[in-house]
Amino acid sequence: MTDEPTMSTWQAVSSKRMVREFADRPLDPEHLVRILNAGRRAASSKNLQRWEFIVCRDRDHLRELAAVGTWADHLAGAAVAIALVTPRSRDADDPLSVMFDLGMAAANMMHVAWELGIGSVPATVYKQDLARSLLGYPATHHCEYILSFGYPADPGVLTAPNKAGGRRALEDILHEERW
Repeated sequence: MTDEPTMSTWQAVSSKRMVREFADRPLDPEHLVRILNAGRRAASSKNLQRWEFIVCRDRDHLRELAAVGTWADHLAGAAVAIALVTPRSRDADDPLSVMFDLGMAAANMMHVAWELGIGSVPATVYKQDLARSLLGYPATHHCEYILSFGYPADPGVLTAPNKAGGRRALEDILHEERW
């Protein structure tokens, strides 16, 4: 890989921003592979790895995907969208761990992207039938989230300081042993 990251894990976590506006520039193919491998390498319950990823790069397809949710407009301007697809279950006893696993895969992808100077943001899929028709996954599967990726339109976002008051203080959310 030509661009070896120089950011620590903590730097990536503590400086990560949601980016909704992207430069009109394709992702470096090596960067995309690294992002996808970060998702693939995520931990999963019982190592079931119950995820599939659909990569979308075609500009017209990205514009169509922007209609899957009320706040999914950013998909239209992304360099790449990655749909996160999981098995669909109708069994009320199925563990919700698949969503936890999917969140870990998404976080891995988004943090590795940030480390590479690539912004990202998730879109929640509200129009399930539209998503299925646009992405072509089988009825046995479900897509709850699609991630947008791209180099930020404003590169300054990559080094912008944290906003004051942006997160609740640790002492406001921490409980020891019991609530």
